[in-house]
Amino acid sequence: MNESFRLIDSGFVFRVENRAGAPVACGPRFVLNSDEIICSFMVQSGLGINDFKPVLMRSRDGKKWENLTFPWKHLTDEYSIFGSISRSPDGQLFFFGTRTKIDMQGESFWSEATCGLKENQLIYGISEDSGYSWSEFFVIPKPEPSAAEAPGAMCITKSGSWHACYSPYNTFDPDLFVKRNHVILLTSRDRGKSWTHTDMLSFIEPDSCAAEAWVIEIDDGKLFGTCWKINQKDGSDYSNPFALSFDDGRTWTESKPTGIMGQTPAVAPFSQDKILFVYNQRRAIVAGIRLAVARVSKNEFRVETDHLIYRAERPGAITHSEWTNFSFGEPHVLVLPDRTFLIVFWSIEKDFRAIRYIRLDAGAIF
Repeated sequence: MNESFRLIDSGFVFRVENRAGAPVACGPRFVLNSDEIICSFMVQSGLGINDFKPVLMRSRDGKKWENLTFPWKHLTDEYSIFGSISRSPDGQLFFFGTRTKIDMQGESFWSEATCGLKENQLIYGISEDSGYSWSEFFVIPKPEPSAAEAPGAMCITKSGSWHACYSPYNTFDPDLFVKRNHVILLTSRDRGKSWTHTDMLSFIEPDSCAAEAWVIEIDDGKLFGTCWKINQKDGSDYSNPFALSFDDGRTWTESKPTGIMGQTPAVAPFSQDKILFVYNQRRAIVAGIRLAVARVSKNEFRVETDHLIYRAERPGAITHSEWTNFSFGEPHVLVLPDRTFLIVFWSIEKDFRAIRYIRLDAGAIF
């Protein structure tokens, strides 16, 4: 593939024939749990339809995926639920995201008139038994009126803090003003009994907005935040921004550009001061998924390697405003104990709709 990454294996977590009525799968995330890998994702009847249903699948080797389950099946007639799985240092599993009331079958959760999401709630659930059973959802109050876009997983730190970030969005109400040029971090230090908030990322451009925000704990204890930053006037992309916190999310450094011109990103800790940054690139001559390794400090995001790891069969739409016509996206990356990287993303191709995986040997950069 290149001097940094060597393709070991690729395949499918989930795959269905591309035909009328077939579900679309989206939002895949991995966690390593004891001796198995768990993948969470959602299925829906079509891009933009307000009927997300969370799904879990499991694998012992990252190749064979089985045991498809719907953890909150009893809620999916009433709510559209979108979220991501994560794991705490002590082994609990968390599912964080949003739920949106379903008022009519086939309705959209998006309004072109307001460029907004249907009003929703931030929620999370917890599993004490490796995801075989889950709590009912707990609601996290939003600090300001808005809809919330929250595809990034909850970060549970070594010290026990819970961090969850989201991008404020307009609602269907044309009279509600929503400040869009920031990402809000919610933090609980008492296991969900109370929550505080602060700006994780903030942008000087008044017409900028955020999407697909993530927060992680880097191995040396600091927090790292990033997102997809978009120009609302012309739909162009800014460089993906980043910020750091050295005090458990209480304060953050000034938002700065990473230099990566990506869309939907996801991040994972790699070494003491390095991260993995996986992202979509739909505007490039060769569209697909890219993976970067970067060294992070207070004043610098230094990319050490950045390579195309998946070439899209068909690029589909390229701008955020055309998102219901995207053909691939939402990658996530997991570092496995054998020093390989497992990457997952959704794809709509000529003959099928799928959650794809790629496994890479990255021995050259360890």
